[in-house]
Amino acid sequence: MVIPSLKLQDLIEEIRGAKTQAQEREVIQKECAHIRASFRDGDPLHRHRQLAKLLYVHMLGYPAHFGQMECLKLIASPRFTDKRVGYLGAMLLLDERQDAHLLITNSIKNDLSQGMQAVQGLALCTLSTMGSAEMCRDLATEVEKLLLETSPYVRKKAVLTAVHMIRKVPELSDTFLPSCATLLHERHHGVLLSTVTLVMELCERSPAALKHFRKVVPQLVQILRTLVTTGYSTEHSISGVSDPFLQVQILRLLRILGRNHEESSESMNDLLAQVATNTDTSRNAGSAVLFETVLTIMDIRSAAGLRVLAVNILGRFLLNNDKNIRYVSLTSLLRLVQSDHSAVQRHRPTVVECLREPDASLSRRALELSLALVNSSNVRAMTQELQGFLESCPHDLRADCASGILLAAERFAPTKRWHIDTILRVLTMAGSHVRDDAVANLTQLIGGAQELHAYSVRRLYSALAQDISQQPLVQVAAWCIGEYGDLLLEGSCEETEPLQVEEEEVLALLERVLQSHMSLPATRGYALTALMKLSTRLRGDNNRIRQVVSIYGSCLDVELQQRAVEYNTLFRKYDHMRAAILEKMPLVERGVSQVDEEVKESKEVTRLLEAASVPTEPQASELLDLLGLLDSTSGDVQQHPPSDPSPEGTLIHLLDLPCAPSAPDCKLQQGTHLLVHFVTVSSSALHLMAPIPNLKVFEREGLQLILSFVRHPGTPALLLITVTATNTSEGDVTHFICQAAVPKSFQLQLQAPSGDTVPAQGGLPVTQLLRILNPNKAPLRLKLRLTYNHFGHWVQEIFEVNNLPEETWQ
Repeated sequence: MVIPSLKLQDLIEEIRGAKTQAQEREVIQKECAHIRASFRDGDPLHRHRQLAKLLYVHMLGYPAHFGQMECLKLIASPRFTDKRVGYLGAMLLLDERQDAHLLITNSIKNDLSQGMQAVQGLALCTLSTMGSAEMCRDLATEVEKLLLETSPYVRKKAVLTAVHMIRKVPELSDTFLPSCATLLHERHHGVLLSTVTLVMELCERSPAALKHFRKVVPQLVQILRTLVTTGYSTEHSISGVSDPFLQVQILRLLRILGRNHEESSESMNDLLAQVATNTDTSRNAGSAVLFETVLTIMDIRSAAGLRVLAVNILGRFLLNNDKNIRYVSLTSLLRLVQSDHSAVQRHRPTVVECLREPDASLSRRALELSLALVNSSNVRAMTQELQGFLESCPHDLRADCASGILLAAERFAPTKRWHIDTILRVLTMAGSHVRDDAVANLTQLIGGAQELHAYSVRRLYSALAQDISQQPLVQVAAWCIGEYGDLLLEGSCEETEPLQVEEEEVLALLERVLQSHMSLPATRGYALTALMKLSTRLRGDNNRIRQVVSIYGSCLDVELQQRAVEYNTLFRKYDHMRAAILEKMPLVERGVSQVDEEVKESKEVTRLLEAASVPTEPQASELLDLLGLLDSTSGDVQQHPPSDPSPEGTLIHLLDLPCAPSAPDCKLQQGTHLLVHFVTVSSSALHLMAPIPNLKVFEREGLQLILSFVRHPGTPALLLITVTATNTSEGDVTHFICQAAVPKSFQLQLQAPSGDTVPAQGGLPVTQLLRILNPNKAPLRLKLRLTYNHFGHWVQEIFEVNNLPEETWQ
């Protein structure tokens, strides 16, 4: 006998009437017990009602897994009322993680084959919602037949199911390719919109499909022109814009088809100009179409005039009252500023106005775009605007704004004095928000501008006297006063107003910095050193300085205490050397950028490789003299036995890999000072094992991954693997990341890759070095994870490489 239970409507009312969560749980537990009992009794007439109640319980977040098998029974039922609830339950309760979802494959296949449109629609919706890769492969033929069904209702759902199938199983692209050409002639809005979506999915995942559909660009252009000029369907028009959803999808498809293709881009230029000039932007629908038009113009190989028109449209968006439209415009202009800098520069005043937006996201985007617009011709005006924004900007933007101003001043400063003034003003307004290297950069700049020493020390002294809370400013000022305090006391500088400073005032200001609770330990160190240096630059008595220094000899801060003790020792024992030790700092050369270092390093590698290719005895002895051990005190230098030189061996030792032991052969004179220490062995002492064949481990849509191997006989446990990524497709692979993992018995070191973009059509490959230490000589297993963006779609692949050559580990 079936236990009576509540109806769905009564259950909803009772749950809503529960005053506490405990009452709600009690009602649900009681009803779930009734539902379980009903399922056990096998009541076929009320099974769909019980499952409907269970689905409502599932929507509230309570467990409902015990209803999965009931979904399968209802789907197999011949009644439509049962199938409707059964398919709904399958979409909610089943997914790829449960094996039970495979049991409905046969039922879906039967329902797709019968002629009842409502049942076919239910089956297609379920398949497109939770269909796994196995189900998609099994049912692809049935879905392909339904693409040409007479009913637009079924065709639309079949096309959307095909989109899901291609996303799950990209290999099914060829199955649906022939039907798409026919479906593009459809007049039904839903079928045509879903077909364009299907074509986009095919083009993004298959280079062959992309090449195939470039032939239908004129047809797509004609469809869009009809939408713009005569309209497509009045029932799908929104705010006077004819079918904006279809227009947006066609524009996105044209963007994919015209990317990196001259002929396709040329055929759509006139249409894009027509859409850009005739679309009404007074409503959101028109703005959406116009924005997609701009993105398409900038992504294809469009004419220069058309690109300027697109930038001007984005400039008009900046004047829109809708904040979302302004944000989209700023984001798009930020993407275009590198490729169309001059066109974006025309809208600089409007962009600067957006800095004053109260909305934080808008002001941040405007700040990023403003910093990108700074160049040598407008650096003065833009810096002034940015400094004005820095005074009143929110705290979360202060760091970005201050760092951006400093970087722009460093790149485009017209004069050194302007550069110093700009940095000082930023440090005065937002010193606590600047980057860590701001202090070092400014001291380096001031030290290199000898003609501005007096000007700088006066400006910094005045700023320090007014405010000692900005720690970077205090540090630079203390350094400058310590170095050029004599110029501060002279009181003569043509570039500033006359400033009379007494020695006692300078010392009192530095003591104030030392005693301030706002001063960091590093800042106190700067001030203490400045006092010490002033002891050689001031003409008065040094007793006051000695007293201050001696006080900090018992400071709790170890660094400051050590510095004070050393300075006290300098006063007591080495006073005759104090003036020489505390001389002005020599000019420090500006640090070389990372790019310059890489270029220099590559040139050095090339030079060493060329030198290694001509091994003669004099060269070998010179190399030993030049590259001997720096810590050798006994005078003995080990010379390696001669062998056949090779560039590969030299490259291995440039990577600081261990080498084979050498035998003593020659003597160097004790006390020789060696200046260069790149490698520790002669390049003529390198042997390589037999070459190991390369291995291709990955290939998808033109992207290939090849592993090459190198082992050195001196360190057989060490394996060098070079991962080489090449791309033969027509689209760049961007944001490329390769990660590797090995078993715990191995040691893996992953070097930085040569880049994160693999150019299209066989461009320069991306390489990455893996250093694997295998002390136990165990069989090597490698697990790789690739993450990248290809044709606008994010891809992540995880796979194991178990077929590595035996030479890599034996």
